[in-house]
Amino acid sequence: MSKVKVKRLKLKEPFVSICRIIGIICVAIFVLFLFYRFEILSVSRLGYSEDASKSILFKFKKKYVKSVPYTKTLNAAFESDDYNEKYLSKYSGIDYYKDKKLIKAINILLDKKYSTNEINLILSRGSIDDAILFSKKDKIVYLEEYLEYDFARIRLFDQYVDYGNDTGSTTYDTVVYVNLGINNPEYTNPTIVDKFDKNMLVNKHFKLEKDFKVPDLVKIDKKFTDEDNIMMNKEAYEQYIKMSDDLEKNGLGIYITTAYRSYDEQKELCDYFKKLYGDEYVKKFVAQPGFSEHQTGLAIDIASVRKNTFASSKEYKWMIKNAYKYGYILRYKKEYQEETGFKSEAWHYRYVGVDIAKDIHNKEMSYEEYYATKIFK
Repeated sequence: MSKVKVKRLKLKEPFVSICRIIGIICVAIFVLFLFYRFEILSVSRLGYSEDASKSILFKFKKKYVKSVPYTKTLNAAFESDDYNEKYLSKYSGIDYYKDKKLIKAINILLDKKYSTNEINLILSRGSIDDAILFSKKDKIVYLEEYLEYDFARIRLFDQYVDYGNDTGSTTYDTVVYVNLGINNPEYTNPTIVDKFDKNMLVNKHFKLEKDFKVPDLVKIDKKFTDEDNIMMNKEAYEQYIKMSDDLEKNGLGIYITTAYRSYDEQKELCDYFKKLYGDEYVKKFVAQPGFSEHQTGLAIDIASVRKNTFASSKEYKWMIKNAYKYGYILRYKKEYQEETGFKSEAWHYRYVGVDIAKDIHNKEMSYEEYYATKIFK
């Protein structure tokens, strides 16, 4: 049997050379890719994100980032299209906030010659959008005059200045009152409250709309009221029952005269008293529709089972000492009239939850002041 000769394919020399060059190029690209990935990894190990690490290498700032501590703000700067080389050394000293416009806001404030400490103060007193709007003003020299309080808000800075200048109030009172809208006439330009919360504020400057919905409204048992078909928020009701039971254990007794009242019912009440006593009476003693706490389902008016004048009853004294344990506060005290906007009402209690009620009781402050300094955003 004869052998079959296999003819080997012999590449021409130019083609071989081209293949060698392509091979060398591929190897070089692969090596460069490995080197690039290694460099990315070395920067990432410092804490920087993938995008920030790429930006650092592209900007030839690896040596710089290795010489300074990692910060989230510096990371955000390298990630951002708003990165500005001349402010590179400043970014590390500025607090981080999760917002895509953070670096833009910082750059604008740095353009206005604010220091890093001043920028940190500005950023801590509102949103990034608030900071950007604030940066459009001429540079403020004495920021700390009002912004020293952690409950101050930069969006209200001009109002703080105006109110402080007009009234001569202390900076603390000024910030509290402006946060509460007291610098505006009653029922004028109110803050709209559109979300139910047991910590919500409703008064002559914070308004509920007509269609505001109160969740978990439950009917009050006849054991606890002398009225028919009145309702209140379930959580507030459950705490009221505990409070009422403990009152009975002490030989005392209260009952609810008023609880939830709708917007339309409040309007009817205003119209009734207006016809009966006139506009001035309503202005002093009756909240306009939308401005009554009763619309929240968290407020109750109570009475003693044994004495007509609640303020002189043993039940009143017991409530003053103990209501906070169940999450209730006496809402309108004489000494807080300037803040609440309402005359003293010994019978009007508001459910705010045990923690807040205890805090208010211990600090002896109005709910308005508590809200302005602890809850207001």
